[in-house]
Amino acid sequence: MTAPDFSIVIPLYNEAGNVALLQQEIRQALPGRQYELILVDDGSTDDTVARVEPSPEVRLLEFRQNAGQSAAMLAGMQAASAPVVVLLDGDLQNDPADIPTLLAEIERGADLVCGYRRRRKDTVVKRLTSRIANFVRSRFVGDGVRDTGCTLKAMRTVCVSSLVPFKGVHRFIPALVKNAGYKLVEVPVNHRPRQFGVSKYGLGNRALRATTDMLGVRWLQSRHIAYEVKSPDERLS
Repeated sequence: MTAPDFSIVIPLYNEAGNVALLQQEIRQALPGRQYELILVDDGSTDDTVARVEPSPEVRLLEFRQNAGQSAAMLAGMQAASAPVVVLLDGDLQNDPADIPTLLAEIERGADLVCGYRRRRKDTVVKRLTSRIANFVRSRFVGDGVRDTGCTLKAMRTVCVSSLVPFKGVHRFIPALVKNAGYKLVEVPVNHRPRQFGVSKYGLGNRALRATTDMLGVRWLQSRHIAYEVKSPDERLS
């Protein structure tokens, strides 16, 4: 296989009804593009792994047991071999057709491109709680992102080193990357209703944990280390 231009990382947990369709949609959205598809199975208890279609661009990572969305994302990003990594949900609610738009922003100089869902296809309660959480989080950690719950993102792989491995870090990717000095932009993306399977995350396991994580991220930001190393020419002058 030719060296990929970008890596697509998708965490999977009991997505047997979605994974093959998602692979098909990715192929249709990216004709002629060189990419690797890193599927991270987060200890699924259904036949998600069996439904993965083998292909030269596919790399499958299987966790021994469920470790959570953050762990799956980090494992996939750390395994990426391309200079750019794209994050995508495994439930078909993100649209692979939006990937070229995100990559175009990377080519224009962005380090991290965050999608925000223009018209969410979720319940009223989920939309309301998400809106409140985004409002509080954005102002508390200062990332300026309107929809951190949208998994669809593209970033230069060098940004991955700025992420601290803790449960819930996927909600704070923009804050940590921005705090490290990288350029962040947002683009509107499509959002679709879930067709198969059920959501793995509800109010109870998002709001309480996210609040605790937010305090931790704020502390990390306050302790950020910044330095610059002199070039050889500067040392000689």
